[in-house]
Amino acid sequence: MKSWFIASGKDSTTLDLREVPVPEPKAGEIIARVKAAGLNRGEFIAGHGLSGGAAKSAGIEAAGEVVKVGEGVREFKPGDRVMGRAFHAYSEFAMFRIGDAMPAPAKLSWEEAAGASIAYLTAYDMLWPGGQLKAGEWLLVAGASAGVGVASVQLGKLVGAKVIGTSGSAEKLKKLAALGMDLGLQNRNGGFEKAIMEATGGKGVDLVVNNVGGTVFAECIRVMAYRGRLATVGYVDGVVKAELDILALHSKRLHLFGVSNKMRSAAEVAEGVRGFTRDVLPAIAGGHLRPVIDKVFSFDDLPQAKAYMESNAHLGKIVIRT
Repeated sequence: MKSWFIASGKDSTTLDLREVPVPEPKAGEIIARVKAAGLNRGEFIAGHGLSGGAAKSAGIEAAGEVVKVGEGVREFKPGDRVMGRAFHAYSEFAMFRIGDAMPAPAKLSWEEAAGASIAYLTAYDMLWPGGQLKAGEWLLVAGASAGVGVASVQLGKLVGAKVIGTSGSAEKLKKLAALGMDLGLQNRNGGFEKAIMEATGGKGVDLVVNNVGGTVFAECIRVMAYRGRLATVGYVDGVVKAELDILALHSKRLHLFGVSNKMRSAAEVAEGVRGFTRDVLPAIAGGHLRPVIDKVFSFDDLPQAKAYMESNAHLGKIVIRT
């Protein structure tokens, strides 16, 4: 089968298309013919998800049709639609662990199904178990236009929260408003404190999703309400250190947490997938929430899709169609 491999250098990542054997499923695994796969920034940014060394099979989320199942797999059978975290997703065939696999709703296109996994699972992790977001609370999404940001806006509105989002693009903010975002603030590196405190009547926000990184971290702390929560999920600005106001942390009883799968066990990941399947997937399957797909590229054009993602011109997910 054709399979894309990725290698990380000091300052960049490179892609290489290879011919490799079709994998055979082991116990608890599913092999699917990939119909579409989503791009994820962390996999392509040098130092963000890769640490050098030999090239690795690329792609971590896909949607497709089950062709084989391993021993003990009873939830799926050949011919079923499947989506979720996957191994070597930028290939003609991908492997899903049963704990990562979800049924792909019939109402979704393959492209939508491929884009409904990592970003929406990550947003779920922040807003549900991590952030405990409730209806009527204020949510700030710093960096609201990429995949996780858009998903956070959509899931925030699904909960019934009041959502504020930031972006450097006025055009993207207009599109986010169409998804129900209550207030859009145009900026890239902060400067949103006054507007947020005015919008919330001086209270501040109950939950912050920080997709930007260290350049806005201190300001995120300043706009948090009493007992506010802050989820750090990305650092697209490349700034991984920031000043922490310990007095605010102490007096406002703030809760700060990171969101990453790098150290999570397979059991922890599977628990999150089960929660997402219970709490969010019905809304997707029912058509109440649709994954936002910005652009679709052909399988052979993955390098061009990567370049487009790195341009930061997109809103939502970028997908390749196999």
